[in-house]
Amino acid sequence: MSDVEEAITRAHHDEWARVVASLTRRFGDLDIAEDAAAESFATAVERWPADGVPPNPGAWLTTTAVRKAIDRIRRENKRDDKHKEAQMVYDNLPPEPLGAIDDDRLRLIFTCCHPALAMEARVVLTLRMLGGLTVSEIARAFLVRETTLEQRITRAKAKIKAARIPYRVPAAEDLPVRVSGVLAVLYLVFNEGYLATGPGTDPVRHDLTAEAIRLTRLIRALLPDDGEVAGLLALMLLTEARRTARVSASGELVTLDEQDRGAWDKALIAEGHRLVRERLAAAAAGVAPGRYQILAAINAVHTSARDIRDTDWSQVVALYDQLVHLDSSPIVALNRAIAVAELDGPEVALAAVDRLEDELAGYHAYHATRADLLRRLGQSQQSRAAYDKAIELAGNTAETANLTRRRDQLR
Repeated sequence: MSDVEEAITRAHHDEWARVVASLTRRFGDLDIAEDAAAESFATAVERWPADGVPPNPGAWLTTTAVRKAIDRIRRENKRDDKHKEAQMVYDNLPPEPLGAIDDDRLRLIFTCCHPALAMEARVVLTLRMLGGLTVSEIARAFLVRETTLEQRITRAKAKIKAARIPYRVPAAEDLPVRVSGVLAVLYLVFNEGYLATGPGTDPVRHDLTAEAIRLTRLIRALLPDDGEVAGLLALMLLTEARRTARVSASGELVTLDEQDRGAWDKALIAEGHRLVRERLAAAAAGVAPGRYQILAAINAVHTSARDIRDTDWSQVVALYDQLVHLDSSPIVALNRAIAVAELDGPEVALAAVDRLEDELAGYHAYHATRADLLRRLGQSQQSRAAYDKAIELAGNTAETANLTRRRDQLR
């Protein structure tokens, strides 16, 4: 890659969200902002190789995008009022406050993740408007047709206009709930990359996990004092650190107890542990940890152990006990039972798992957990039946391969 190509790639990575957010504030229209931003980058591809990379790429891209947007508005005759046209040209709006909470990108995040939108719409808007991913890239990641994804984006933008969803940071009293909604979108994106649900795709999608981490870093920079933002970033980093050890050369999922811990990313683990320690210090000062902070702490315990046998299972169970008070979902109860099996034995854990049957009968991990516990208790026939059910429900080929091998090892 040439220096200019590298500069354009870096500018797209660093400046896309800023350009789109700036244009959205100025023109109040996501369509205009998205199209003008894309045109400005296309112009950079044409002109920078000949003219050279400008000293301030972000400012150049924003200025070019503003001109593209004004040209479009004039062509479409959407602004006949001379005063509005003059305002577009000279931008006499008062400057925005400089505090991080007033960053245009943060306003855009809250617009894309507004609770009035369906979750799938929030995901695609966030990846398109903030991540700068193309429609084809997002469609490929979520195994949908490009036309279908285009329709989702179009409907989401129309909903924003029709519902008059404001382009602003929520009021202080609403901020915790709205931030929680943003983090849920990013965690969903990360999880789809961490273990893709479709049978016809790569089991681990680094493009999605990397994008989720990048956007979470952005929110961390914008909201540095939010504990749950730090917790989610730590959780993602500690999970991503194990990515290269999670799938074998033959394409089989490698579970935590079988992973080569020497292949884990030490730099990501160190960063994740540092964030967890920061949140533990806050908890010691009386600030109660949230769901993502506790999940990050659990992952910190796992990534601190040199061997699965060195894991402090009593600490893991204690952390899950805290989590149950915040999230009493059956998924949390299932994960707690897995830790209990290591601390109190498979028989105690199996009793806890069986109590979840009504809620998790259609969830493959429930049957996989039962299969493993039954295997450890020597109940091979029942274990085989549970593995069969887990294989039937599993959607990922790498996970299916792992479950099949474990089942076939039974006597």
